[in-house]
Amino acid sequence: MASDSELDELLLATARRDRAAFRLLYDRISPKLFGIALKICRNRAMAEDVLQDVFTDVWNRADNFDRRRGQAGAWLAVIARNRSIDALRRQGRGFLGAATGSEAEMAAAPDPALASDGGVEYLTLVDCLNRLETRDRDLVLRAYYHGETREDLARSFNTPVNTIKTWLRRGLISLKTCLSE
Repeated sequence: MASDSELDELLLATARRDRAAFRLLYDRISPKLFGIALKICRNRAMAEDVLQDVFTDVWNRADNFDRRRGQAGAWLAVIARNRSIDALRRQGRGFLGAATGSEAEMAAAPDPALASDGGVEYLTLVDCLNRLETRDRDLVLRAYYHGETREDLARSFNTPVNTIKTWLRRGLISLKTCLSE
């Protein structure tokens, strides 16, 4: 894996239309970007198409990269994430499944590239949320992202509050396990 400074330099050279730098950038970062696309798309052919779109965007928009706002690796990871989500939407598949607006809510979240970790924690969180059962993901997002009470959730799901507590606890345990891996 290339260092952050090497990726920054390769991306800046790509902005100057340096084909050799672009080729090296592809060699250094494409496995990571393909991994992001594959985790989100869950389809190898779609992830390959996404990777091609990402590098087409990189070639055309490399001059938009500003190293003062973050590292090249994070900038590229965000592009891969966004292109993967776009590919799912084009196929009519939701980013976080058909979960009551979750896709739009997570897409409207702050730009992960601006995070101090370069968006890695955000991407990990989204991946772990995707691994949860639909009901558990909905409950966790509605309770901890929207601030709905257990009583509100019990009414929405037509389920006793104690059952909601159990489902939330199980969802959080699954999320915690995934995040610690």
